[in-house]
Amino acid sequence: MHEIITADYLNPRHAADIGRLLNCYATDPMGGGEPLADSIQQQLAQELSKLPHAFSVLGYMNNQPVALANCFEVFSTFKCKPIINIHDLVVVKAARGSGFGMRMLEAIEQIAVQKGCCKLTLEVLEGNQVARNAYVKFGFAGYELDPEMGKALFMEKPLA
Repeated sequence: MHEIITADYLNPRHAADIGRLLNCYATDPMGGGEPLADSIQQQLAQELSKLPHAFSVLGYMNNQPVALANCFEVFSTFKCKPIINIHDLVVVKAARGSGFGMRMLEAIEQIAVQKGCCKLTLEVLEGNQVARNAYVKFGFAGYELDPEMGKALFMEKPLA
């Protein structure tokens, strides 16, 4: 049995599953290969519950947690409408290839449509060809305003 739900951050099972699944992502080479601190795994759902623009989607196979997407509502000034950014998307190795990733994206898209969003955004590593192919198949493309200026780059500046 497959089930995809919007997480309740205050539900102890959902909270534990969010921490556990995000740790699976973090320990994967595509997530950096390092485990999350126990305190982060334990506090993540509680901290997310404080953010009115956050939501998470959980996927279960045979009542076991196998997929997680952490999403944040942001805003497009050019469209004057909300955007959903898919910040984390993980499907555990045992469930990869089962269509869970696509079903998670479909669930997120439904939420975005209900919220009146103008688009979905996400980031993916250049070397993660499997995920890139899945995102393109779902309809994602590189962001550009003018082809002569090229595609937008994701950049970061860590803060102490």
